Amino acid sequence: MPDSFLELQRWQFDLTWSLFEYHLERLAPEDFLWAPAALHWTMHQAENGTWTPDWAETEPDPVPVPTAAWLSWHLGWWWSAALDQVRGRAPRERTAVSWPGPGEPAIAWLRGLRADWLAALDRLTDADLASAVPFLPDGDPRRTIGHLISWANAELMKNVAEIGQLRLQRAAR
Repeated sequence: MPDSFLELQRWQFDLTWSLFEYHLERLAPEDFLWAPAALHWTMHQAENGTWTPDWAETEPDPVPVPTAAWLSWHLGWWWSAALDQVRGRAPRERTAVSWPGPGEPAIAWLRGLRADWLAALDRLTDADLASAVPFLPDGDPRRTIGHLISWANAELMKNVAEIGQLRLQRAAR
């Protein structure tokens, strides 16, 4: 058993990331924008080269199937906002997070966020985990940094599984 909750969270993160690396090493640039269904959310490149995500303020019904591009942007957005909170800053807005584009730019960006996340976790103590934080998904003031780290691990697992499944579906076609 790990000596602390933080060590357990770090172990869970490292396990999930190792599963993600399996897919990151195999993702091709064309995997990112592959649309798995007619109703989907993706990223759109503007004339100036920036990328913007499909988005709705309230979740549509049915929910569009996200592309790997959209999922990688989403992962980068929530992770950037979670990093802000762990560092004691207000979480950045969704529109303030720029997706770098398909293929190696997105992969390098995600790996950079991983390095930033691990550096932030390495500065935390078990006592820090009880600090209140405006928890990203629900804004509940009773949430703590420990809750945020647990949520980030769960969200990473979900996004990793979705990206991996999209990669496998495209490869199977």
